[in-house]
Amino acid sequence: MEPVDLSILKHGSNTYLLVINGRPEGPFTMQELKDRKIKPGDFVRTDGMDDYKEAHEIAALRALFGFSKPVIMPQYFAGFDQRLLASALDWFFVAGVCITIAFIASLFVGDKETRLYIALGLLLVIPVVKIIYHIVMECTVKQGTYGKQLLKIKVSDMQGNRISFARSVSRNALKIVSVLPFFIGYIFSFFNKQQQCMHDMLAGTLVIKDRLI
Repeated sequence: MEPVDLSILKHGSNTYLLVINGRPEGPFTMQELKDRKIKPGDFVRTDGMDDYKEAHEIAALRALFGFSKPVIMPQYFAGFDQRLLASALDWFFVAGVCITIAFIASLFVGDKETRLYIALGLLLVIPVVKIIYHIVMECTVKQGTYGKQLLKIKVSDMQGNRISFARSVSRNALKIVSVLPFFIGYIFSFFNKQQQCMHDMLAGTLVIKDRLI
């Protein structure tokens, strides 16, 4: 495709270059595109886009022309090593916050026995907080905990979309199946193309790389 002078794109975000017979022409307004009866597979580009896209990939054009949203299946899955490192980072983050809070609380407690109870309580509090942390973070727009975000991986449904709160609860509750016995459910990730652990298979979720899917 021949290079185009991008200065012609400065007519506004509602104007598009359109590839006609292999050559970019325009820019055209939305009405002009409508008059030309563009097809879902026609390539267009507007200001702010790094490259040309098919018309059906752009929400504004889908709304105007009634194109259906393309279904793009995930292709890049997080490996066991990435997931393990993300989990280690999350344990560090959660434990760090809980220990800091417990330490500050203990400064206001003079009784050594109470301090001991606070310290022992961390053994129960930290795992519970981590579960809640995963449930909440994995159904947000970021689709992952801070550990996953640092490694640029995220949790999705089978189409790469953000999961619901209910599915996030289900996914994290089902981790008990992957943990017992002997973490065998995690070993499943080595034997399937999508690298799903047992809890992912049961919940219908994926852990994918945060890139083109």
